[in-house]
Amino acid sequence: MSLRITQVDAFTNRPFAGNPAGVCILPKAAEPAWMLNVAREMNLAETAFLVPQRDGYDLRWFTPAVEVDLCGHATLASAHVLWEDGHLKPDVQARFHTKSGLLTAERRDSWIELDFPATPAAAAPPPPGLNDAIGATPQFDYLIELESEEVVRRLDPDMGAIARVDARGVIVTSRTNGKNRYDFVSRFFAPQAGVPEDPVTGSAHCALAPYWSAKLAKKELVAYQASPRGGELRLRLVGDRVKIGGQAVTVLRGELTAGNMAS
Repeated sequence: MSLRITQVDAFTNRPFAGNPAGVCILPKAAEPAWMLNVAREMNLAETAFLVPQRDGYDLRWFTPAVEVDLCGHATLASAHVLWEDGHLKPDVQARFHTKSGLLTAERRDSWIELDFPATPAAAAPPPPGLNDAIGATPQFDYLIELESEEVVRRLDPDMGAIARVDARGVIVTSRTNGKNRYDFVSRFFAPQAGVPEDPVTGSAHCALAPYWSAKLAKKELVAYQASPRGGELRLRLVGDRVKIGGQAVTVLRGELTAGNMAS
């Protein structure tokens, strides 16, 4: 039996931008080792695996190195594929059962809005090696506010040093310089998870949205992740949830022709 894999660029409305994710809809649950092998073969930041259930889909995400507990762009890509390929009607909510609980997605014209848990940042001393790895002095552990948008954009961190930091990844961020429509910019580095720089990280905005909402006194924000590919996110803070809006475009469809025996 062949299995289709779709590659989607998420948090963008044009191909070859945003964050690419693989999406594979399985007839039944597969072994984690097999899913990790497929993710390594795809060699994208994340590959998502979905299994239909009575009330939505089981959803798991794998980088080329590890399984992760939460991923925004591959969830956005999964919802996009479910609607685009006719698995769900356009007005039906996409529901995903994950290691981070129930996540949902809804269409908003040409945008998709995810419902994710907010994870507010807490002040803490930086772990050993973080300052040297980034090449800047952080204000918070894991989430580092820098002095300007220009500094965030030109940052060239030591990936080997970041990989030795006891953290899944490191977010750097700043408010914008006022010359564009964005409230803040960010970048995300996760060499420990096999992703040196993630192009656009939905899950990072579970922390960034409440952080900048408090600092800017705004419940609705527009963000830009300033990686080389770049991507735009629309954010709404609603209680203990973050609504993360993005666009997506399909760039590739293929089939696994070998090693596709999911157990």
